[in-house]
Amino acid sequence: MEPLGLVAGSGRFPLLVAQEAGRRGVPVVALGIPGVTDPALAAAAGGVTWFKLGQLDAPIKILKERGVRKVVMAGKVQHVSLFGGVLPDWRAAKLLLGLKDKRTDTILRAVADEFAKDGLEFVSSASYLEHLLAPAGPLTAKTFTKEELADAVLGWRAAKSVAGFDIGQTVVVQGAAIVAVEGMEGTDACVARAAALARALGREPALVVVKVAKPRQDFRFDLPVVGLDSLARFRAAGVGALALEAGSTLVFDRERFARDADAAGIAVAGFPPEGPVQ
Repeated sequence: MEPLGLVAGSGRFPLLVAQEAGRRGVPVVALGIPGVTDPALAAAAGGVTWFKLGQLDAPIKILKERGVRKVVMAGKVQHVSLFGGVLPDWRAAKLLLGLKDKRTDTILRAVADEFAKDGLEFVSSASYLEHLLAPAGPLTAKTFTKEELADAVLGWRAAKSVAGFDIGQTVVVQGAAIVAVEGMEGTDACVARAAALARALGREPALVVVKVAKPRQDFRFDLPVVGLDSLARFRAAGVGALALEAGSTLVFDRERFARDADAAGIAVAGFPPEGPVQ
């Protein structure tokens, strides 16, 4: 069977892809970044070849030598790393010099185009994990209150606008006011910042978190993801409800996620791309 290439960032995402591919009998050729990729990927994928952030030529050659034609990119690599501490190889340097901007989508599409020159096609990040995409409707027994739904409607409009500029995909709302918008720091840090702001204003956090796909989401890259780690942080931050875009957001450990959200008093629901309605 033709092997699957896996370019692995941080978190459980790459491990889940490798495990599911293995369950289906698909061999995995995994590439990892030291200090970013979880070393446990080696066991899940039957080994990892490590490369430095900023290298393009070496990973492409490795995948080609191993007979790979389809590649999945899974896991996050902090965008801030592009601003220092990275020594690109000649191929990456040439790519970066040709970019019109340094937005995440711009960089990743350029990387995909570079891989394609050598016959390597990036496929959806949700490949092998389609069963973990958020469904439409409630994921928890706890449902949105009228006030939470109104906040989700407001947050959805804002999140779609922000995501359209490739800034972030998460907005946090409380009491009909947008408290925080995700930037490069990521969802968890955005939610923590929102909780700190609420407390600084003398209010107990009762946050509504809205997480959406980009208006023209490229499923090969940067797919919205939530998991148990985020859920624990949401609970500590005083989140009362979480609105996700159905069919475009991966929910890791989905059944346990729903149980733990109910135990934490957090309502979770999936909504269509146009968002919730009151």
